[in-house]
Amino acid sequence: MKIRAHALLFDNDGTLVSSLASVDRCWARWAEEYGISEEFGRVELHGRPAVEIVAELLPADIVPEALARIEAMEIEDVPNDGVHLLPGTKAFLGSLPADRWAVVTSATRRLAEARLDAVGILPKTMITADDITRGKPDPEPYLLAARELGVDPADCVVFEDAPAGLASGRAAGMTTVALTTTHPAHEVDADLVVKDLSALSALVNDGAVEISVRG
Repeated sequence: MKIRAHALLFDNDGTLVSSLASVDRCWARWAEEYGISEEFGRVELHGRPAVEIVAELLPADIVPEALARIEAMEIEDVPNDGVHLLPGTKAFLGSLPADRWAVVTSATRRLAEARLDAVGILPKTMITADDITRGKPDPEPYLLAARELGVDPADCVVFEDAPAGLASGRAAGMTTVALTTTHPAHEVDADLVVKDLSALSALVNDGAVEISVRG
């Protein structure tokens, strides 16, 4: 299978990097601090902006303070083996022109930059939770990325590991590629499903990027 596109849009956590261990320990500590460990255990965490999770769990008057607390905890945890590159990330991104791809993450800008800096990824374009009013699965994050890159949404490919992110990409009218790094194949709905970016190659051809599954 080959996919032709003019822009490639990547989720970060679970797609380019893995920060699951850091996320799990920071959020568990955070929930314990606020005395809501039991309620927290019933919340879907992955692929959603922190502000939505915090607002779901706590009274509105303490959401800003609690949100700042979890952001600080996650940033502080980055040097503690808090993030590492997933297979194929460096090689795949290295084969792409800088103006043809963007990172589209549910994390805040400060947290996303801390994690990406730690692994040496420097995207020219990045959309974060700070840039949007509605997070994934709403299409707004990916539509904004397409606009920033000056590309029609129909000519974009979204790379995601989470159902919410894939739903966001589909709602934006984009081709979707699911990576089974955090969810098994039967839990993701996408045009193409692969284990991670090491399964793919990219070739710039006639002004477009041609994505192929490695044989």
